[in-house]
Amino acid sequence: MYNLGNQFKFDYEASKPNNECIFKGSKYRITILTEHLVRLEYNENGIFEDRPTELVWYRNLPKPEFKVKENNRSIEISTKYFTLTYTKEKKFYGGQANPTGYLKISVNNSDRYWYYKHPEARNFGSPTFNLSEDGKAKYQKSLYSLDGFASIDDSESKIMLPTGEVTDRQNKEIDIYVLIYGKDFYNGLKDYFKITGYPPLIPRYALGNWWSKNESYDNKQIHNLVETFEKKEIPISVLLLNQDWHIKNTKNKKELSTGFTFNKELFTSPNETISYIHSKGIRLGLNINPTEGIYPTEELYKNIIEYLEPDKDGVIPYNIYSPKFVDVYLKLLIHPLDVLGVDFYWIDEFDRSKLKELFLLKHYHFCDMLRDYNKRSIIFGYNSNIASHRYPVLYSGKTIVSWDTLKLMVLHNLNASNNGVSFWSHDIGGYYKGIEDNELYIRFVQLGVFSPILKFGSDAGKYYKREPWRWGVKTYSIVKDYLKLRHRLIPYIYTESYKYYKEGKPIIEPIYYRFPDIYDDPIYKSEYYFGSQLFVAPIVKPKDFIMNRVIHKFFVPDGIWYDITTGKKFPGGRSYVSFFKDQDYPVFARTGSIIPFADNEKLNDTNVPKNLEIQIYPGRSNTYNLYEDDGVTDYYKNGDYLITSIDYNYLPNNYTVIIRAIEGKKGIIPEKRNYKITFRNTKQAENVIAYFNDTKIEPISYVSGTDFIVEFKDIPTVGQLTLNCKGNDIEIDAVRIINDDIETIISDLQITTELKEKLDTILFSDLPIKKKRIEVRKLKNVGLERKFVKLFLKLLEYINQV
Repeated sequence: MYNLGNQFKFDYEASKPNNECIFKGSKYRITILTEHLVRLEYNENGIFEDRPTELVWYRNLPKPEFKVKENNRSIEISTKYFTLTYTKEKKFYGGQANPTGYLKISVNNSDRYWYYKHPEARNFGSPTFNLSEDGKAKYQKSLYSLDGFASIDDSESKIMLPTGEVTDRQNKEIDIYVLIYGKDFYNGLKDYFKITGYPPLIPRYALGNWWSKNESYDNKQIHNLVETFEKKEIPISVLLLNQDWHIKNTKNKKELSTGFTFNKELFTSPNETISYIHSKGIRLGLNINPTEGIYPTEELYKNIIEYLEPDKDGVIPYNIYSPKFVDVYLKLLIHPLDVLGVDFYWIDEFDRSKLKELFLLKHYHFCDMLRDYNKRSIIFGYNSNIASHRYPVLYSGKTIVSWDTLKLMVLHNLNASNNGVSFWSHDIGGYYKGIEDNELYIRFVQLGVFSPILKFGSDAGKYYKREPWRWGVKTYSIVKDYLKLRHRLIPYIYTESYKYYKEGKPIIEPIYYRFPDIYDDPIYKSEYYFGSQLFVAPIVKPKDFIMNRVIHKFFVPDGIWYDITTGKKFPGGRSYVSFFKDQDYPVFARTGSIIPFADNEKLNDTNVPKNLEIQIYPGRSNTYNLYEDDGVTDYYKNGDYLITSIDYNYLPNNYTVIIRAIEGKKGIIPEKRNYKITFRNTKQAENVIAYFNDTKIEPISYVSGTDFIVEFKDIPTVGQLTLNCKGNDIEIDAVRIINDDIETIISDLQITTELKEKLDTILFSDLPIKKKRIEVRKLKNVGLERKFVKLFLKLLEYINQV
């Protein structure tokens, strides 16, 4: 065996199943892994596999609770969630005469059951290789099903050797895992992560704004690009260079996709360019594609051919299954780029028919980064369909600029959660073709802000306008505000990412998890929870240009919710219609929501902030545990992190907030912090009392719009800050009434004021709806244009809704 290095080694003890959980015959083996998860093996020769596979690495789990009834002929095993019955030594499948076979797993407390070759028709599916190049979504079987179970066939998976190499299975066998969760999908998903590995915690900078465009940037152009972002006060955290950064032409003029040596005509000093990028608080990713092989154009080619043999043209063939090739590839092509300061790699343009090779390439890249504790692993590329959550940021590919793409992008993010995947990147604005449209561009950006990854990307060409400043003043201003909001949200998104890493709960939760019937509703199925505190009802269609607003129908879940922009209150468990301008986006926070925001002084800074705003919504007590570490190293695995509890105790007209560190080490975040506590929808509190530990302190308090704000300066981050605010009738109700929306629509229209007054009188009168329509039509006789008549006849459908 070839030793690739400690970072690639596997723990074979961890992959061996717990002997207390195994039930075995001469041809079968059943392993109860958890209360939700069972492994089923069948082999005519009684040979079973204990080594880790590409998908499954961990089987040595604590013994779960289960009961067994067994005799010479059959066995029944039951846990809290399922009951398995099997006729011993029989093949699992009984043929056409007995399709349910000799093995059956029933979902407890339901009429659902699984059997070998079950069609699993109620499975919701998850994304495949990419989003779409033809405007259509492509899905494969996922872990989420209304049946309450899903099977995973691992029979064809390769074996991972202790050194990190792979090999084929020697024996043909049935090797299937069945996940049975009933209505408890998240605990089932957690058990899936127990055997495949939990999602990694990605670097903090990856949650900022990414920039990528398929241009042949040179050193000067990169400086100009970064300086323009800075001048326009638009933050970015990641710069991705596409294919043209490296030497592309060979001696015979062949243009290559592959390459690992900077093109010195574009970058005279790569080290200086990368240092400049880093000095601006930006991280660098490089597009790579080794599948064409290694060419003589590489800087270290002479060193490489000492270990690998080239063909007659001097090209060293790509062979990801050769450990020697992998070793040389990483040490002589990738590590020199690491030394220059490259932060991570984008594996691009992969043949989708060779996904197992893609999986292995991503795996080696990801594990290779583990050699350096100072650099947290991250890899970016297409979905290889094998434990996709482990290699953690996926790319949806080249998409068409269109509203259809925007709609698919939403569903893509939602359905990715069905396989436990959170970090899927799409090209904001679309990659190519289509029509560049300012409203579409705004809606792409807004969705990106409330997605796990926000990455701009497009093909080369001066008419692909991804730079916000290339649009009109209005579009530029809106997009700039939202991109700033994205960076402010990083403390929240990073904490939710930590929960994903620690607890296995994806950052995006589709609404259909809690309301399954909505999956078949084309209007509401795209809604989702974004982390634990926010709910999003995305806009995926263009506006009505006469009223200059989108007529947007959305469903609000149970509870009381607030529009995070306007503060308007929406009682849940029902549907609404609202009218959204370009700058508006339907994002809601539930009563009691606690959302931390960064106010970093440097534009691109994604580090732990010294200035922290905490927005709190009234109506319900709540606790939010803010997670923080250095964001870029793996030291958090050794306890170098801090969790700060933000405890909100709500009583009507009496709020108490307690902020204190509850877990981890001091020195991880700034020793002192400036806090801005923003009580949403709250008037001036008459009594404001604050303590740090036992010492009374005097904060600054004031009202801004409909929010009450309390500010603290230089508060130690280890210790307890206690704030109590109370007064008479300080909570603003702010129930949203649709008539107010329609008044603003009338006010904005280009019609005479006299006609506006007449319309207002008609629309908000006590006349029956039929007579209102008649009166509106009559206004044509006094100068109201036909297009406005049609508009108000449409609006009459919504009048008087609350």
